[in-house]
Amino acid sequence: MSKTDVAPFWRKPLTEMTQGEWESLCDGCGRCCLVKLEDEDTGKVHFTSVGCRLLRSEDCRCADYPKRQKKVPDCIKLTPDVVMSVSWLPPTCAYRLVADGKDLPDWHPLISGSRDTVHTAGISAKGRITANEDDVPEDELVDFIVGWPTRWPAKAKLKPTAKPAVKRGKDGLPGKA
Repeated sequence: MSKTDVAPFWRKPLTEMTQGEWESLCDGCGRCCLVKLEDEDTGKVHFTSVGCRLLRSEDCRCADYPKRQKKVPDCIKLTPDVVMSVSWLPPTCAYRLVADGKDLPDWHPLISGSRDTVHTAGISAKGRITANEDDVPEDELVDFIVGWPTRWPAKAKLKPTAKPAVKRGKDGLPGKA
């Protein structure tokens, strides 16, 4: 890397990111917004195909992100401490990847420059959400357990990236030349 090159912000520790950098690290896959069940005996977390009441199935985004924790009391706000302490973040999660010292894959919006690549690569929950949590009685959630959120899709292999595909400013964010 030359003196004029700026390392992408995601190569620094999570705790050193600005709020804007932190928020842009989310790829918008919606996997963490699927209802999860924890086995009381083993502690193992199982994902379901049931989306949070605020998860928009068409784009895997939150319908009211700023007020999500007031509207969904069990919504967990991701912080560096939370990322390091929970076991249920999907293996494709950028927060998990960066915390583990890995680079972002080529389908990540910060690399591709498009929010659509997370969907076309088969990473997101788009097309896989079978119900909204308001429509499924709690005792029936077990019928919706799925395994795909805990795996990498075959067509979306992690490819280390040497350089970001989009132009970045000094802060590492796209579009600020």
